[in-house]
Amino acid sequence: MNNKPILPGPPGSGGFPPESVELRTALEDRYLAYALSTIMHRALPDVRDGLKPVHRRILYAMRELRLDPAGGYLKCAKIVGDVMGNLHPHGDQAIYDALARLAQDFAVRYPLVDGQGNFGNIDGDNPAAARYTEARMTDVASAILDGLDEDTVDFRPNYDGRVEEPVVLPAAFPNLLANGSSGIAVGMATNIPPHNVDELCAALLHLIKHPNATIEKIVELVPGPDFPTGGVIVEPREQILEAYKTGRGGFRLRAKWAKEETTRGGYQIVVTEIPYGVQKAKLVEKIAELMTEKKLPLLGDVRDESAEEIRLILEPKTRVVDPLLLMESMFRITELEVRFGLNMNVLSAGQIPNVLSVKDVLSQWLEHRVEVLVRRSNFRLKKIEHRLEVLDGYLIAYLNIDEVIRIVRHEDDPKAKLISKFKLSDVQAEAILNLRLRSLSRLEEVEIKAEHDKLSKERRELKQLLKSDDLQWEHITEEVKATREKYSKKTALGRRRTLFADAPEIDADLDAVLVEKEPITVVVSDKGWIRALKGHQDDTSKLEFKQGDGLKRAFTAYTTDKLVVFATNGKFFTLEAGALPGGRGHGEPVRLMVELEENHDIAEIFVHDPSRKLLVASTGGYGFIVPEEEVIASTRKGKQILNVTEPEEARVCVAVEGDYVATIGENRKMLVFKLEEVNEMTRGKGVILQRFKDGALSDARCFKKSEGLTWLDSAGREFTLPWSELKEWVGERAQAGRLAPKGFPRSNSFGQSL
Repeated sequence: MNNKPILPGPPGSGGFPPESVELRTALEDRYLAYALSTIMHRALPDVRDGLKPVHRRILYAMRELRLDPAGGYLKCAKIVGDVMGNLHPHGDQAIYDALARLAQDFAVRYPLVDGQGNFGNIDGDNPAAARYTEARMTDVASAILDGLDEDTVDFRPNYDGRVEEPVVLPAAFPNLLANGSSGIAVGMATNIPPHNVDELCAALLHLIKHPNATIEKIVELVPGPDFPTGGVIVEPREQILEAYKTGRGGFRLRAKWAKEETTRGGYQIVVTEIPYGVQKAKLVEKIAELMTEKKLPLLGDVRDESAEEIRLILEPKTRVVDPLLLMESMFRITELEVRFGLNMNVLSAGQIPNVLSVKDVLSQWLEHRVEVLVRRSNFRLKKIEHRLEVLDGYLIAYLNIDEVIRIVRHEDDPKAKLISKFKLSDVQAEAILNLRLRSLSRLEEVEIKAEHDKLSKERRELKQLLKSDDLQWEHITEEVKATREKYSKKTALGRRRTLFADAPEIDADLDAVLVEKEPITVVVSDKGWIRALKGHQDDTSKLEFKQGDGLKRAFTAYTTDKLVVFATNGKFFTLEAGALPGGRGHGEPVRLMVELEENHDIAEIFVHDPSRKLLVASTGGYGFIVPEEEVIASTRKGKQILNVTEPEEARVCVAVEGDYVATIGENRKMLVFKLEEVNEMTRGKGVILQRFKDGALSDARCFKKSEGLTWLDSAGREFTLPWSELKEWVGERAQAGRLAPKGFPRSNSFGQSL
């Protein structure tokens, strides 16, 4: 028998021994609890009031402090303290950051907090400390809280059970779509842009009238976001429709700009609105940094002349620069254009995270408003019935005033006597006993009867309202119309700020425009190292290479060019000439720039010309013609064009010029045939160009019959064989050919042709 004593457990465990739990199970349970807490109580907004818990608690605390729009301001430190102490047991800085953001008119489309003091700016400067700033609610916040004390929503205990807080707010304002929201939870996120309330109300009114309205009609009424900082949306309409239909998508948002003429025929670009969420100071700093790195060759200068309004000046490098081209290059590489992602992931009924369409969001808000209306009406009905009961008691007292006075003066238990004598309820008897003497006048009796009639009428109307869905929707319609009128596009706050436009068509190659055009000489070594020397250099004899390496190819180009690499596995790769390493060292291996297998090598490298066609062929003698624009690869993995099977490999890549093709094999047999016999394809193995009993295809060349066949001899001299002397090698594609003419290079190559 084991007599070892049972050790006491940790403090608070009641002395029981620790329980063994599998680590995986413990982690899963705890992480799931954390994930649910983050999703439901921190990161995702409620579809009904559009608020996260911290924002809801800030507004509720401000209401409890009586910070109404018409009242005075109160220090933010006091507000933050009440929120943290009573409702939100998190860091005071996090609460203050949330409070300050609700007051920033450049961050929130319809601010919920009216701030006094330094609440930050669009440059990215932080707000002043909470002890220096003051705040009160705006009319929008009041609308969201309207009816909170009329049993319109449920309340729950706060974190320590001392007080209660609302689960959701009544929200007479469509806050979720009007102000948007963003947040990151565990395994999910939300990102909703702000919208125009006038347009939202139009869609709500249409949805009330036509509950089965199509999403197309809703998007016709709500054409897109309306950001507080303005800007121009250039997203195609069909993409916007798809985003609102699925609840996922995005919007391309650009800065608003105009061309301003200057002296001597010059001009400058004036940017008056920047995209939402972009900090102006960092934007200017980044543009200046890109200019230093020569990544904005069309831009001459940038300066910030902003005061109350944004005014960024962009000066072109020369007056001949097309302003459209300049701005398109700026949009491509700077935050003058951003993509705002749409992910309408919200909590339905406060508990279910799901991605909703814009119609679903509007419908669920309307359902919430109906519930608020019903609960508010029931609350008012109970109040009225209680008041009518009291008034009925008052009227009985006035009709029997002498007897009532006698009972009160002489009876030991006047309340019980009143109840039994006049058949009163407990509430009526208590009200009569609390009646003041000054109320015992004829005038008060008349007022009571008038109030009784008025309340009776209101009670009948409320009962009719609660019984009729049509009357409820009529009431909701009037509320929405009132909101629309208050925040219409005719008002300063309600006017649409973000415009819509189509992105202009630009003929120029923007990738080339974004690189400063400078002459370079590209040097490629036998072992695949590449570098770019400044300028066009003819003498390559003094170039240095690593030990055991040498020159494979050298050619001139410009930094704006694309370079095409043809590998022995039949793949084409694309390099940017402007991104090549400088020529001071030995350069870098091409394999670091593209995903070229170790057992394959570079067969050819040249400057891209999209107007050309190429003849590609393998050592097996198969080949075809491919347009050069089809070989450009968009990724490091390259683009498979010529299919080869080992041990064969891709070898030939020459420009298609002329009407005949000459091929030469390792067996020194040459064949000349018509170019039209070779198929044009975008990918494949091709057709047989020349047959070989032994050996393989060594080289090929396209030429014009009228000019004859040209090759380079071993000394680099050009030699041309006229058509009259070529006839004995002329045949049809797929023949074996004849031995090459006398004087043909022993390398079995026609020489470089690209």
